[in-house]
Amino acid sequence: MAKEIAIHLEPTVLTHLFGLPITNTLLSTIVVSALLIVSAYFLGRNLKLVPGKLQAAVEGIIEFPYSFVRETLEYDKKLVAWVFPLVMTIFIFVLTANWFGLLPFIGAIGIEDHGHFLPFFYPINTDLNVTLALSIIALLAIETAGIITLGALRYGGKFVTFKSPLAFAVGIIELFSELARLISFSFRLFGNIFAGKVLILVVFSFVPLLVPVPLLAFELFVGFIQAAIFALLTLFFIKIAVAEPH
Repeated sequence: MAKEIAIHLEPTVLTHLFGLPITNTLLSTIVVSALLIVSAYFLGRNLKLVPGKLQAAVEGIIEFPYSFVRETLEYDKKLVAWVFPLVMTIFIFVLTANWFGLLPFIGAIGIEDHGHFLPFFYPINTDLNVTLALSIIALLAIETAGIITLGALRYGGKFVTFKSPLAFAVGIIELFSELARLISFSFRLFGNIFAGKVLILVVFSFVPLLVPVPLLAFELFVGFIQAAIFALLTLFFIKIAVAEPH
């Protein structure tokens, strides 16, 4: 008989620091962030005009998304210089977080506390707090891009206008749709990653050999797609935000 499966929506609190809870998803976030910072440091400290194999490979990987962002924003150099690092950072962080959650030791290393197992690490994006924080960052970036590019009054005119009753109604609907992005951004990522984790737990519990291998491969693909969707939606919404109001 398969062992009991414990599935929790909320992250597990490991300890408290200055009265603040330290959860296993927060610990995972710190580890992933540290890995990315260290990797960026070592990749960027010896850049050469004539790149070596590693530098050429990294530049080749970055070139395609950079060209895509530049074309999407219609070659606006100032906007591209501001938006590309943000979009690429979101993509790399979400992708790394998703793939980090598939490592064998995630959810397996921990301590026993009053008969309950507390894992030290857990998939980051199964924590709604994390996906909501990423959504807030994306939303602030979208609104900031619109205000800086068009000006506060012109950008605000997209949502509050008194030209006609219909235009006013459409503007209010647009305003609510802007706020609804918080929900759509956060719950889309959270739902897909959480569902994938639950599926993996169930399959590993009942069929621990062979079957989970293609499932893990599929989750690698899902993790990539979800990271790409989050980054692309941020980019496209920024594109809409900086467009001239009609």
